[in-house]
Amino acid sequence: MTETSPAAGAVPFEQVPERPRHRMIDRVAAILELVARSGAGLTLTAVAKALNAPVSSVHGLLNGLVAVGYLDERDRIYTLGTAPYLLNVIAGRPPVTSISHEQLQQVHAEAGLTIALSTSVGDDLFYVDHVSSEPEYAYLAENRLRRSLLRTSAGWLLLADREQRDIWAYLNSRPVADADYIEQFLYALEALRATGVCAAPGVAVERGDGVSVALRERGRTIATLGVVGVRETIIERRDELAKICLRHAEEWGFR
Repeated sequence: MTETSPAAGAVPFEQVPERPRHRMIDRVAAILELVARSGAGLTLTAVAKALNAPVSSVHGLLNGLVAVGYLDERDRIYTLGTAPYLLNVIAGRPPVTSISHEQLQQVHAEAGLTIALSTSVGDDLFYVDHVSSEPEYAYLAENRLRRSLLRTSAGWLLLADREQRDIWAYLNSRPVADADYIEQFLYALEALRATGVCAAPGVAVERGDGVSVALRERGRTIATLGVVGVRETIIERRDELAKICLRHAEEWGFR
């Protein structure tokens, strides 16, 4: 089991800068996420207003994204196109949603706690699907709210799978308030990579905690399967919950 106790002293890591961002790429990514979250699609005016950008420049980007299949346009409404899905098909990487909701319900029936399927986009964690009778966790999952990689058990596993320079860059960008969490993560990093399990790291801002296992495909962690609950319950049952998640992950062919 992965130990997540803080190290006795500070753990040094390289002072690597974050990867440089590109203004146009950031805007394109923001457009795709806005349209994807909208459900029914957005007009040009709505996208420009959300981005606080000139209609003329946004219109050019929207037209370009439609031309290459990342967006569709019908009756001046923009919706997500097929290109994002097709890229995963071409790469031989099925979407995380290939794990059915019914499979998560099976894990929930056995664990009796909130079950979450999570992945990362950029420096944020998202719950892709969940089974829960607890409103606070259901709200986070159903609204696809961004979560910190450093403040969740699932985030630790997704962060641990990154290239070394990207881990250092991410940690360097964290606020001073996260210093203790950084130290704990670095202390656990080797074990996280070796076991693919993160059990009760105790880093959530809220009273909750989690046990997560990595869902690996071709040696890379594409998502995590996790159990979330009140910290005391998670700590008491962490070995049992880790075994449940590992067994289901193996049955799904991810370990």
